[in-house]
Amino acid sequence: MVIFPIMIVLSFIVYIYYKVMIMRDHDPLTQEIKNAKARIALGIFISVFGINQYLFYQTQLALFITLVFLFFGIVQGYGGIKRLTHYRGEYHKRAQANQ
Repeated sequence: MVIFPIMIVLSFIVYIYYKVMIMRDHDPLTQEIKNAKARIALGIFISVFGINQYLFYQTQLALFITLVFLFFGIVQGYGGIKRLTHYRGEYHKRAQANQ
C-alpha cells in the first residue's frame, strides 16, 4: 500500500503550493479560486491520512479516528469544490464583461 503515502505527500505539496500562490497574487477573485483548490487538496490529505492510519494500525480506535478524519476531509473537499465552481463562474462572468 505504497500509494497512500505518495498521495499524502503529493496532496500536502499541492496544498502548500496553492497557499503560497495565494500570497503572490493580487486579484481577490483568483485568490479565492486558489484557496478553493487548496481546500480540496487539504481534504484529500486529511482523508487519505486517515485511511492510511487505519490500514497501518487496524484497531477499533484507529477506525474511529479514521472516520473522524474522513468526515472532516470530505467536508473540506466538498466545501472547496463548491467554492471553486462558484468563483470560476464569477471569474468567467468578469472575463466576459471585460470583453
